[in-house]
Amino acid sequence: MHPKQGSKATRRSSVWLKPMLALWMMVASPWAIADDRLYIFTENYPPYNASTTGQNFAHDKEDITGICTDMVKAMMANLDYDYVMKMRAWSRSYDWVQGRENHALFCTARTEERESAFQWVGPLASIKWTLFAAPDSDITLDNLADAKQYQIAGYKGDVMSDYLVSEGFDVTMSVSGEQNPRRLILGQADLWVTDGLVGPLVAKETHDITGLKPVLVFRETPMYLAVSVQTDPAVVADLQRGLDKAHADGEIDRIVSQN
Repeated sequence: MHPKQGSKATRRSSVWLKPMLALWMMVASPWAIADDRLYIFTENYPPYNASTTGQNFAHDKEDITGICTDMVKAMMANLDYDYVMKMRAWSRSYDWVQGRENHALFCTARTEERESAFQWVGPLASIKWTLFAAPDSDITLDNLADAKQYQIAGYKGDVMSDYLVSEGFDVTMSVSGEQNPRRLILGQADLWVTDGLVGPLVAKETHDITGLKPVLVFRETPMYLAVSVQTDPAVVADLQRGLDKAHADGEIDRIVSQN
């Protein structure tokens, strides 16, 4: 029998089999079908993004707040898109979003090195790249090159930490930055690289440490919603229009003034 032929019973079975197989694939593999929902990720990085539960993760947008978070929510309120927002470790989310349609990550520093890795919606806020020392430290820096002699605490996937590593600085990486203020106090690091607002807040809320010394601000970078390159550019354009409307309506200014 020719392989393209077959009995009537076989042909009748195939009529039922194909739609059943298609249905099974839709149930078993939701990524195999088109999905208009947006999946938006962030990290615990107060005051820009923060968990209302005090945890480093969150599964629902209602449990996530902060300056950038409120900006993204204001943007989405202007659009007819279904979306979910989750908080995860930064390095994990950064890798997860890339290569997946309708996935995005905030607040992501937009740098030359990252430009082609994402499509960009923003700007949202900006970060000041700051080197902090312990309260009793006598370290002074006239420029960034002066910091080459010191051990610097950073964390994996952070744009500031990655930049210093690329420039030959001695940076000790961790999964998150929460333990870095304590490393300064214990003498395990001389300096900590983080945002100018984030550093003192994390030190106080996590370890009740006050008086960190900002010894050098060496760069300022705008932060954006980074959208995967696999996402339809029309969706990205809609997101930008939603953010622009939030600006025009005064929502973004209100969020900034309240923080």
